[in-house]
Amino acid sequence: MRTLIAGLMAMMSMLSVSAQRIYDFKMKDDVGQDVSLADYQGKVLLIVNTATRCGFTPQYKELEALYEKYVDQGFEILDFPCNQFGEQAPGTIQEIHQYCMVNFDIRFPQFDKIEVNGAGEHPLYTWLKSQKGFGGFDTADQRGKFMDEMLRKRDADYDKKSDIKWNFTKFLVSRDGRVIARYEPTDPMSAIEADLQLELNPVLSQIMARRSIRKYLDKPVEHEKLELVVKAGINAPSGMNRQPWIVRVVEDQKLIADVTEIYKQANAEQVKRDAGFKNMFRNAPNLICVCTPANGGGELDAGLLGENMMLAAQSMGLGTCCLGGPVRFLLSNDKARFFLDRLDIPSDYKLNYIIAIGYPDEQPDAKPRDASKVKYIK
Repeated sequence: MRTLIAGLMAMMSMLSVSAQRIYDFKMKDDVGQDVSLADYQGKVLLIVNTATRCGFTPQYKELEALYEKYVDQGFEILDFPCNQFGEQAPGTIQEIHQYCMVNFDIRFPQFDKIEVNGAGEHPLYTWLKSQKGFGGFDTADQRGKFMDEMLRKRDADYDKKSDIKWNFTKFLVSRDGRVIARYEPTDPMSAIEADLQLELNPVLSQIMARRSIRKYLDKPVEHEKLELVVKAGINAPSGMNRQPWIVRVVEDQKLIADVTEIYKQANAEQVKRDAGFKNMFRNAPNLICVCTPANGGGELDAGLLGENMMLAAQSMGLGTCCLGGPVRFLLSNDKARFFLDRLDIPSDYKLNYIIAIGYPDEQPDAKPRDASKVKYIK
């Protein structure tokens, strides 16, 4: 019974952590004043635990260079000295701040000393670690290999835990408060700068933030927003400006519900296994149906149209998912014919794909991308 209760308490603790936002936390600054991290909302943040007597302490110089380069673009570094790793951050925060000013002329904010692991860890770091766990050291790098060997001697399973491994671990946080990446102290600053540039550029940040959403709130998208999304779509590039697409936007909730009943009859077991099933379009409240010529052609243009619409939706706080399965069902099931008839698709066009669109009820992590498939021919 005690084990069960402990497990439930741990689960509730994790749910509480996951429900928090970075802007919910308050920290003590270098003069003991409370600072709400909500003051940094709208900025890209790099949060780092530091030490003044560490082999990685010279990174202060690199951090300051990064700060000076991008601070005017909405970038902030939040520095939290921590004495938990080899007691390499001794002294008061005032002494630490003076040392950093004299030796590295830092201008970014320094906060009071905190703990980042263990019973005394600050809740901010509990939250950060819940968002991005330890991803490993690059053992092909000499410093990464050294850190891995040193820590593994102390704990053979150290890499299976999300705790902070050493000084100068860093978290990159987006303008809207998402933890984008975690960097270990051996990761090169160039890698951090590359990710930072993606976040500071408003177009690139939307591209990098877009995810396929499969859970939506029970809230239809406002007509005006759907109009904006489609306008962005039809302004996508089109060969010879042929614009070979036809777009149908479904706002009729009853139409979605009625065709879903047909789907449920044909896929009863699949629907039964999905406890959160609401409709056959990934539960989205609205649909954007894209059609192309029935005799072929137009697929490239239609793809560009769809990407524009999904990125526009992302920039407006909406989620999307490009669907093929429902299209195959609609085209193969005669009982669902009424849905296609309602779309009023000309006889010389065919339904190509459907974009589910709505207010997201999840924040999925990015799926890995294989950069090895890219080659630069110089």
